[in-house]
Amino acid sequence: MKLLLTGAVSWSEEQKNSLRELGNEILYIQDERIPLKEQSIDTEKIEGAVCNGLFLYNNIEDFKSLKYIQLTSAGFDRVPMDYIQKHQIEIHNARGVYSIPMAEFAVSGVLQLYKQSHFFYENQKNGKWEKHRYVKELYDKTICIAGCGNVGTECAKRFQAFGCRVIGVDLYPRTDENYEEMISLEEFENVLPESDVVVLTLPLTDETKHLMNEKKLNLLKKGAILVNIARGAVLDTDALIRVLPKLGGAVLDVFEEEPLSEDSLLWKCENVIITPHNSFVGEGNRTRLQKVILKNITRNSK
Repeated sequence: MKLLLTGAVSWSEEQKNSLRELGNEILYIQDERIPLKEQSIDTEKIEGAVCNGLFLYNNIEDFKSLKYIQLTSAGFDRVPMDYIQKHQIEIHNARGVYSIPMAEFAVSGVLQLYKQSHFFYENQKNGKWEKHRYVKELYDKTICIAGCGNVGTECAKRFQAFGCRVIGVDLYPRTDENYEEMISLEEFENVLPESDVVVLTLPLTDETKHLMNEKKLNLLKKGAILVNIARGAVLDTDALIRVLPKLGGAVLDVFEEEPLSEDSLLWKCENVIITPHNSFVGEGNRTRLQKVILKNITRNSK
């Protein structure tokens, strides 16, 4: 297979050679944002691609021989899935690769808000010795995880370890030891009033866009915390800003428009933790991703 590798993931020569040993001819580009035609690469002859945003900058219809795609992202929202399915192109995502750092990030964000980290950090900078009497415990809290795939389940494991009651919400409910119970998306509103923390890990689809809207946000109890590590558009940002004063806070790693505008009111909200779509980063990602890539390509090569 004539296989295109991109700089969406770093490659050592040893790793490239392991792909060559499977009978693949390797092409490599560093920057997916530069159209392949400008890099003198004949797209018509490419049979496989390991990439992330390649088809945002190149027309997939120009890839006449394409039969295999391995994404370095967990989501499928950056590729034309209708075309891929119509032309029976085999596609894989980076399932499970980023789940561990994202789950750790979710727990970390909640703990920062519960333990008043911002208050103590500011006091430390100013050399100020002052106690805070409203530090909360994570123990015995009810955690609602919307999206019970790999990321959601890694979150569930970690919140369980803190002694939390974990409820899962998913398009396809199942029995899973990591959740006290799992309910359907249609029942989501029923658990919001009892939830101390809501974690969004759902994929972005027509069905989940603005799933967390003003109605659902207003169902949350006073002091509840919302965590979004899914996609920005799963949450109605304007509605969140209106409801924030009654919440304990929000932990936001993704936004409807990225980068987040400097004019966004979210920057000035003291009960909001903002990170620049960074929750997936961890030193174990490269090893996990390479294993996924090699496993899928090896299976395809047989």
